[in-house]
Amino acid sequence: MKYKTATLSEAGGREENQDYCGLTGKGEFNCWVLADGLGGHRGGAVAARLAVETFLEVFSQNPEMSPRSMTAYIEAAQDAIFRRQEENPRLYSMRTTLVALISTPEGALWAHLGDSRLYHFRGGGIIFQTRDHSVPQAMADAGKITVDEIRRHEDRNRLLCALGNEKNLRPAVEKKSHPVNPDDAFLLCTDGFWEYVVETEMIADLVRSPDPETWLDMMTTRIKERTEDRHDNYSAIAIIAGEPTLT
Repeated sequence: MKYKTATLSEAGGREENQDYCGLTGKGEFNCWVLADGLGGHRGGAVAARLAVETFLEVFSQNPEMSPRSMTAYIEAAQDAIFRRQEENPRLYSMRTTLVALISTPEGALWAHLGDSRLYHFRGGGIIFQTRDHSVPQAMADAGKITVDEIRRHEDRNRLLCALGNEKNLRPAVEKKSHPVNPDDAFLLCTDGFWEYVVETEMIADLVRSPDPETWLDMMTTRIKERTEDRHDNYSAIAIIAGEPTLT
């Protein structure tokens, strides 16, 4: 399977961009990773970059697509953050979200921590969406608020787990890979992105887009029209699957 990818990472209305994203390929494997360093924590930008680069480096050394390997890549990112915290006490409170996608010709597997999301699109709809590790998501799961209310909830920035917090490393890792069809699409994005673009708009823009660059451009236009001067960083990776590669 061939994939077309476009990436976006903007500071928004902040002085510093604490988001980071990256991708790599190794043989028949592809890997995309995105992270959001937690605002209000010293070193959020350091944590996000370190998490993404460590994940990709360890993946490249031993590319696999399984729940076990996905967990190992995340644990390596966690260990790298811990080491940096020990080396520099000023970074002791740095934290980051993370969402990762790995694909092979057999399918795709993903995992995440925090409120950076992954969406899987097919046939004009969303067939999978990650559930945030956040207080509002827990409230929605309990029926106290609607899923739509997560976007504007006063506690939307309160996370239940993130990299850099030893007590709360509970990544959500898919138990098995999922098949990918031609024209399927994936969107990995931080909360600064999905807060301003609702799912129906993601679908509408995807349907009208010939490539992932156009798709991201259309969604970014929506963000710029709706945000104020001090809005959050926003980042995304847009991926569209092509036809299977013949061998």
